[in-house]
Amino acid sequence: MNNARNPLIAGNWQMYKGGLQGVELAGALVGIAREVPNVDLVIAPPFTVLAACAHEVEGSSIAIAAQNFYPKNEGAFTGEVSAPMLKDSGCTWVIVGHSERRQYFGETDATVAERVQAAIAAGLEPIVCVGETLAERESGQTLAVVNRQVSAFINLLTHHAVIAYEPVWAIGTGKTAGPNEAEEVHAAIRAQLDKHRSGLGTTTRILYGGSVKADNAAALLACPNVDGALVGGASLDANTFGAIARAAQTLA
Repeated sequence: MNNARNPLIAGNWQMYKGGLQGVELAGALVGIAREVPNVDLVIAPPFTVLAACAHEVEGSSIAIAAQNFYPKNEGAFTGEVSAPMLKDSGCTWVIVGHSERRQYFGETDATVAERVQAAIAAGLEPIVCVGETLAERESGQTLAVVNRQVSAFINLLTHHAVIAYEPVWAIGTGKTAGPNEAEEVHAAIRAQLDKHRSGLGTTTRILYGGSVKADNAAALLACPNVDGALVGGASLDANTFGAIARAAQTLA
């Protein structure tokens, strides 16, 4: 982990803990945040509990993210949520292009880029997800796929942007890219960023996501080009998420 880029641990709650349980989890994380002063903590609850969680963590260092949004500020888009609505709910971050959004809801490189642009325009910090499927990895296409996905939004990036490499085959499967595999992809992304614009790779944080747990976090976070983690299932338990955050703090 590079100390020039403050480590970031983000918890994606997916479609869990959308009510009182979510508020209780957010409250439990406030104490953990005080234990990791050199780590940026972000939690992404479901839409239904964003505002309540923002209120619960108010005054702490924990930031609130949404898991998705629609890239129009307002309009007749029934069932959708806009970036200004997220900001009103207390969000300062938003996850964009998660593999589940691409896999189940038809999001593409083009729609991901559209969301990145809308998020930045609205003043939200995007965590932009990229990653290959198992078939793509087994056919040796990992770096080409990730390069293509990053290329779709690279022109939009500012020094605040965050990229999360999350191999699709490791999401919720218990399989994890080993430190060497993660480092290879992270280094390639950073090189791509620096080639696009000098210094962009130096300032952009790149997270690893994909079955991150307390027992593998330290090894992943120790990689020079891994600046943190986008945590799924393990973020639903305060103790487990706290252990991952403490691993980052030790390395910070």
